[in-house]
Amino acid sequence: MHVLTLRDAQDRVERVVLRRYVLPVATHEPDVATREAAALRLVEAIGVPTPALLAADPTGAEVGVPTLLMSELDGRPVWEPRDRGRWCRALAEALVEIHELPVPESGVNGVSPVISASAPHRQRSYAPPRWARDTRVWERAVEIALGSAVDAPACVVHRDFHPGNVLWVRGRLTGVVDWQHTSIGPAVVDVGHTRLNLFFADADLAESFTATWEAVADTDYDPWADIVAIIGALDLLRTGPPAPRARHTIEAALAAAVASVG
Repeated sequence: MHVLTLRDAQDRVERVVLRRYVLPVATHEPDVATREAAALRLVEAIGVPTPALLAADPTGAEVGVPTLLMSELDGRPVWEPRDRGRWCRALAEALVEIHELPVPESGVNGVSPVISASAPHRQRSYAPPRWARDTRVWERAVEIALGSAVDAPACVVHRDFHPGNVLWVRGRLTGVVDWQHTSIGPAVVDVGHTRLNLFFADADLAESFTATWEAVADTDYDPWADIVAIIGALDLLRTGPPAPRARHTIEAALAAAVASVG
C-alpha cells in the first residue's frame, strides 16, 4: 500500500491510497480486489467514513497485479484509548451501523455474487498450540467452529473489524478501512474478531467493548463467536505465540465459550 500525492494543472493537491495485491493472497484469492471494490461501493451508504473507490483494476490486466485506488482517510489506529468508554461506544456504534446495511439482493450491481457468506478462516493445521493446557477444549472448539453457524440473522459484516482497522483523530472516529473480507453472516463474528484482537492487549477492554456493543445493539453476545475467532487464528497462535498473560486470557475465553455452547 502506498499513499500518493497528486497535483493537477490547477495546482490542487490530493492524497490517495494505492493498494496492490502483490503478496500470495492474490494467488490464493484471485478475486480479492473484486470483492474489496464491491464492498467499498456497498458501504458508501453508511454514515461511518470509509474509503471512496476511485479506480480499480481487479484482475491486474492494466497494471500487472490486482489494484485498487481509493481516497485517503485522516487518522490513525488507537489501541490504548484515554477515554475507554467513549472509545468502546464509538467502535460499537460503527459496528451496528455496518450491520444495519441492507443485505444486497442477488444481482444488484453485481455485488452479491462477489460478497459471499461468512465462513471460518481456514487454517493449515487445526492442532492446538503447544502452550495449550487443555487440548480437549481446543479439539472440541475446532468441531464447533467447523460445524454449523449460530442461528442468527444474516447481515453485512466487515469480517476484519478490530482497532487496527479503525482510524481516530483527537478521540473522534474518522474511518473504518480494509474491507477485503466483507461478507454476509452473523453480526457477532465482527465482535468476536474484535475481542480476540483485544485479548492480546487488554482483556478488560475486550469485556468493556463487548458490554458496550450489547447495549448499543440491544442484544446478547454469543460466545460461539469467540470460538470461531480463536480457531480462525490457530496458525498465528501456533507460529507466533502470544505473551503468557494473553495465552491465559485466550484459553480461558475459549474454555468458557465451549462450556456455554456445549
